[in-house]
Amino acid sequence: MRVIVYGVGAIGGAVAAALCDNGQEVIGIARGRMLWAIKANGLHMQSPVYDKVHKFECVSKPAEIEFQSDDMILMCMKTQDTQAALEDLRAAGVTTQPIFCLQNGVANERIALRIFPNVHGVTVMLPGNYLDPGEVAAFCEPKFGMFDIGRYPKGQDADDARLARAFEGSMIVPFLHDDVMQSKYGKLLMNLQNGLTAAFGKDAEFEDLYEAAKAEALAAIEAAGITWQDVSGKSDPRRSEIMRMGKIEGLKTVGGSTAQSLARGGTVEIDYLSGEISLTGRLHGVPTPVNDAVSALVAAMARDGRAPGSADPEGMRRALKL
Repeated sequence: MRVIVYGVGAIGGAVAAALCDNGQEVIGIARGRMLWAIKANGLHMQSPVYDKVHKFECVSKPAEIEFQSDDMILMCMKTQDTQAALEDLRAAGVTTQPIFCLQNGVANERIALRIFPNVHGVTVMLPGNYLDPGEVAAFCEPKFGMFDIGRYPKGQDADDARLARAFEGSMIVPFLHDDVMQSKYGKLLMNLQNGLTAAFGKDAEFEDLYEAAKAEALAAIEAAGITWQDVSGKSDPRRSEIMRMGKIEGLKTVGGSTAQSLARGGTVEIDYLSGEISLTGRLHGVPTPVNDAVSALVAAMARDGRAPGSADPEGMRRALKL
C-alpha cells in the first residue's frame, strides 16, 4: 500500500512526515520551489518537540505515477485547486482508489464525488506553517494534531480504517467518524477566523467581527438543516491531550493558511470558507454581510498582491456599521 500525498505544503508536509515515521511508502506531489527543495534536500519538519528531515519520492504531477489499485490518495491542496487536481488524477488513470479530502471547507468532497466514486472526508486539526521551500512546521505538542476520518457523505469503511492504521502511533492521531461532515462544518466555523487574520494580522483585535461572522454562519447552516460538531479547543477534550499549542524558536509565521497564501503571493481559499457561508445564506434566505465583506476584502488583497495584515479592521466595522 502506498500513500499519495497530493499537495506537499503545511498539511501535506506534516502528513508525509508522520507517515514516513511509521514506515509507510509515501509519494508526494508538489510544485515549484517546494518540489525542487524536497528532491534536493528532503522535507524538514519541525514542531515544538520534533525536528527531522524526511526523504521520499516526490513528483510534479499525477501523470508521473503509475497508480496501483490499493493506493490511497490524500488531497492536501487548497480548494481552489481541487478541480484541476482531480482532472489530473483522472487523466493519470485513477478510478476507484480512495480519495481523502484533507482540506478546509466542505466543498471538496462534493467536487470529488462528481468524478470519483470512493470519496472520504478528513477534518484536519493541525495548525501548520509553510512559507519557505522544503520547510514545514506544526505548532502543537505532544502531537502535530489529529484527524477525524470518514466516508463521504456518511459512514466509515475499510479504506477509512486503512488510513487510520497508517497513522496509528505517529505524530498525527486518527479517529474514525460516522458523520465526518459534522466535524468538518465545526472546523469551518473555526476557519472563519482565517480571512480576518489574513486581512488584519494575527495580533489584531477582531473578536467582534469573528463573532458576527460566526453568528451569521450558525443562522445560515441552521436554516439549511445542517448539523455540526463543535471541534474547538473549548469543547473538544481531545485537544488538551493531543495538541497543546507550543512555540518553535526562530520560526517566522504570519498566521493561518490564508495569511500564508497571501504572503507567498498565491491564490486564496476564502470563497470556500467565508464564501461558503455566503453561499449557504443566499440559498436559504439568510443575510451574511460580514462573511460577504471578508470574502471580498481578502480576494481583493490576493488580486492586488497586498501583504497579510495590511487592511484596517476599523474600515470594515464602519462599512458594516458594527
